[in-house]
Amino acid sequence: MAPLLEVENLSTHIQLSRSMVRPVENVSFHLEAGETLGLVGESGCGKSMTGLSLMGLLPPGGSLVDESSVRLAGRELVGLPDAELRKIRGNEIAMVFQDPMSSLDPTKTIGYQVAEPVRLHRGASKAEALERAAEVLALVGLPRPKERLNDYPHQLSGGLRQRVMIAIALACEPKVLIADEPTTALDVTIQAQILTLLADLKDRLRMSMILITHDMGVVAGHADRINVMYAGRIAETTETRKLFAGMRHPYTQGLLASIPRLAQDNTQRLFTVPGLPPDLSNPPAGCRFAARCTYATDKCRTDEPELVGADDEHEFACWHPVNGPLQLATTQVRETPPGEPADPAAPPRKPLLEVTELVKEFPVSGGLLQRSKRSVKAVSGVSLSLGPGQTFGLVGESGCGKTTLGRMIVGLDKPDSGTVTLEGQQIDALRGNELRRHRRDLQMMFQDPYSSLDPRMRVGAILREPLQIQGIGSSKEQLERVSDLLGEVGLPKNALERFPHEFSGGQRQRIGLARALTLNPKVIVADEPVSALDVSIRAQVLNLMKRLQASHDLSYVVISHDLAVVKYLADRIGVMYLGKMVETGGGQDIYERPVHPYTAGLLEAIPIPDPQVEARKDGGGIKGELPSPLDPPSGCRFRTRCPLAQDTCAQEEPAMRKFGDGHFAACHFPLQTPVLETVAPAGAADGSGEAPAAV
Repeated sequence: MAPLLEVENLSTHIQLSRSMVRPVENVSFHLEAGETLGLVGESGCGKSMTGLSLMGLLPPGGSLVDESSVRLAGRELVGLPDAELRKIRGNEIAMVFQDPMSSLDPTKTIGYQVAEPVRLHRGASKAEALERAAEVLALVGLPRPKERLNDYPHQLSGGLRQRVMIAIALACEPKVLIADEPTTALDVTIQAQILTLLADLKDRLRMSMILITHDMGVVAGHADRINVMYAGRIAETTETRKLFAGMRHPYTQGLLASIPRLAQDNTQRLFTVPGLPPDLSNPPAGCRFAARCTYATDKCRTDEPELVGADDEHEFACWHPVNGPLQLATTQVRETPPGEPADPAAPPRKPLLEVTELVKEFPVSGGLLQRSKRSVKAVSGVSLSLGPGQTFGLVGESGCGKTTLGRMIVGLDKPDSGTVTLEGQQIDALRGNELRRHRRDLQMMFQDPYSSLDPRMRVGAILREPLQIQGIGSSKEQLERVSDLLGEVGLPKNALERFPHEFSGGQRQRIGLARALTLNPKVIVADEPVSALDVSIRAQVLNLMKRLQASHDLSYVVISHDLAVVKYLADRIGVMYLGKMVETGGGQDIYERPVHPYTAGLLEAIPIPDPQVEARKDGGGIKGELPSPLDPPSGCRFRTRCPLAQDTCAQEEPAMRKFGDGHFAACHFPLQTPVLETVAPAGAADGSGEAPAAV
């Protein structure tokens, strides 16, 4: 039988005012009925534009060249009139777009948006379309679907919005579903749920799927075949297991090697793919990866390799193919753990930062006259300590209170109760100029550098602003400091005169780190510093953070939902759930001996870039959505999603107990046996392992 979807010589050109961009060139592949094809590569490599080209959704100035061919069930789509293409788009081939918040119409209800394609393509009445909308929302696992029909997108969490996007795409039961980065901004738990949902729906509805992502771990467990794209072209293509076992292109090797693993030695540098993808308005001659490839020769820079292989089942475009995953030759980052003295007999250093029993609630008005007073319980009695040169990792799902805790540490939010102490000075009690002077020692690296950097200011002015506010140095000294900072974070000096929008995501993250370093702080709170970055850029930023920590004796509080990233950066890890710290310990404790079922669920949800490991997963992990912090469950807050919960969990809040040296957890039915049955003293954290690091 002929493939369901056949793509031959697909080339997309976009005419700009002064140049022509070629984001997709000579791309050919096929998709069988019921098959999942993974499209993998960095941002800018042409993955999303390939999907949009198949749908006929090109940006202004975009067009397909004459040789392009896209056949769906034997029917040629290229060259069809717009009216005919609209009948196919959303009906026979549909797309789940990358960002549901920007893709969903904020002025229309969920029910209207899911019902719309049914009315357009099937001619259903409004009532019939809404009934189908409720049916599809139930199919994608949206709780209480009929009640949600009148909700608006802003009323849903990120995971639920993504389910709505999938429901819109599935409303007319298409033959082909294109999922463009469906899990990029989601927590690992929600990501696992969405990927499992897509796989189940594909099987139940007998669809074919194209899964677009930059994460090799995602395609390892959910794709039958993989196309690795680079600079608009396919660099390698084969069956998933064969790719991971015997990859042949150096770029594929680099993508896989750049991913931080849970088993990674955090004293070793992460492998990085040097440089950036080429400018596709003026692509280089020869192999487009040559400028970043350690195997490149003069032939690679002049002659373009064809996509060939020993057989049709594994093809690659490389003059000097490799054989299998990269055997990493890593470099030592530091000789001793941060914050620990080189001399074992020397006394431990005192804590630099101490957080004790912090509580933060945000009042919410409600009712007809806005008289009903409730509060969002963002942080409920959290304590931790951090030594000089150490990193404390905070991990948990979105909405668990990590960012609020970080904002209280740096003084952006005031706690309702509890204290924040830096070198013995209670920061939260300071006011005015005294607070401003101490705040220079506590800086924050925000989650989204694009929204936290003023788009109207040049980078030089952004970095110089803190020095001016604090009255540090002359104008000449301030400019010298700013220039030195750019060099430290790996940016050229001409970046001073450029605006934030002129940089890539990884470069903006470097600017955010330079901004946090401007005042020589002692503690930096890094909020999701790499969550939205490609794996190769992520590795570069993580290595940079480690290098700067060693050279500046920095202490970090790193906030993330990715345990693999936190384990690589952190000396101690705290797992938060719905405003509470449920487990703390060293990276190896958390990874090898998780105590709390929530921690074990987070570990289970992490996508592993190994098809065999992913195949052994039983689909377990954390189920359901995070409860509302307006009304958290009684007793143990995790009990509504815990597979081990019993009546005791609803009646009593579990106490923090000791499970090893510096390893503590709060659970009635832990996965490990406690060392002592005595309750650990609250707030007595010193990082020594003799008292809990969080309560």
